[in-house]
Amino acid sequence: MTHPAAFAAIILAAGMGTRMKSARHKVLHPIAGKPMLRHLMDSLASLAPARTVVVAGALKEQVEAEVSGRADVVLQQPQLGTGHAVQQAEAALSGFDGKVLILYGDAPLVPAATMARLLDALTDDVAVAVLGFRPADPGAYGRIIASDGQIAKMVEYKDASPDERAATLCNSGLMAVRSAELFPLLARVTNNNAAGEYYLPDIVGLALGDGRACVVIETHADEVAGANSRAELADLEAIFQRRRRAELMAAGVSMQAPDTVFLAADTDIAADVEIEPFVVFGPGVRIARGTRIRAHSHIEGASIGEDCEIGPFARLRPGTVLGTGARIGNFVETKKAVLGDGAKANHLTYLGDVTVGAKANIGAGTITCNYDGFFKYQTVIGAGAFIGSNSALVAPVTIGDGAIVAAGSTVTRDVAGDALALVRPAQTEKPGWAARFRAAARAKKGK
Repeated sequence: MTHPAAFAAIILAAGMGTRMKSARHKVLHPIAGKPMLRHLMDSLASLAPARTVVVAGALKEQVEAEVSGRADVVLQQPQLGTGHAVQQAEAALSGFDGKVLILYGDAPLVPAATMARLLDALTDDVAVAVLGFRPADPGAYGRIIASDGQIAKMVEYKDASPDERAATLCNSGLMAVRSAELFPLLARVTNNNAAGEYYLPDIVGLALGDGRACVVIETHADEVAGANSRAELADLEAIFQRRRRAELMAAGVSMQAPDTVFLAADTDIAADVEIEPFVVFGPGVRIARGTRIRAHSHIEGASIGEDCEIGPFARLRPGTVLGTGARIGNFVETKKAVLGDGAKANHLTYLGDVTVGAKANIGAGTITCNYDGFFKYQTVIGAGAFIGSNSALVAPVTIGDGAIVAAGSTVTRDVAGDALALVRPAQTEKPGWAARFRAAARAKKGK
């Protein structure tokens, strides 16, 4: 998505975030595994802004590291309100002549389409376009007094009269203003209010006083929800998860109990995938058509081919790649494991740093012993090989195509293709030994 007119964006991210009680900057706390600020900037990027400026305060260096190469970062110090914050971007936008979109780093779920609508509302005869919403509980939000989208007044809750507080249309804080008007209006804003701050919304009153029109467009409250605490961050997570689940199901993904499935921001699932309850996806997961993810599985950093079956109770860690029709069963863990088409590990197995050939079968209790306390080593299991239950493959080791490893073996050397590896002591039997042992034990106990 691109917007036809050149525009710049200012993202306000100077808040201290003290209610988070964290050494991490507020806007860098993750939703679905991705920092809030990156969510917002990724949506913004689809509109191709000419310039982006992030206004930071405390922990500015963390913000700079996150947006490096994508935006300029300026400092607001001291922090004297939202109007003062936007003023700090003036030098960074020097020479820019166009629309300016003002966003908030802690309100990360604004879709690009809504940003575009706000920019489009800033027509030639409009000085300021504001994004409004109607929350279930208006609480302490600033109010917008408007009729048919034309703003008559905007007022902060602390300064509002009882009648104004009764209004249900609230100010999200998001605005679009032309650069040629934005900074002159901000220069006229005063801090003569209950908080002693320079409020960004005051530019609307100033523009109205100049005889200019200001408009409001509305959006759903979920799109402009913000996070100032861990509880509010959890609320944003819930909004994201609801939205993303709905998108996937609309695209042909089946979920038996959607509310129990948790997705990462980049989870990519094809149509005709079935996801059972209580599945968690970490970052970096790709799932091809026709695969079934069974209940209570955890998948991260994995690429899963078509028509696979995973779980229940499977854990796929980063570096896992599964070919068409592969199967990973209950209580199987994989890490940096590449399984060919039709390969199977159905029960109680750990596969780490391993390549498994097509149609190989890994028996229950098999472990690739890939770590010696200092270094990791690779195991290679050939196509069509069969690894018997309760086997330990001590890497580095190669099991040839079609080879069989007998159950209970500890394999420390390569096994040739089509060979049988039997690494366990010969079974011996002592007739009557058990009965004699029990008799002696009972006699000893009776003394």
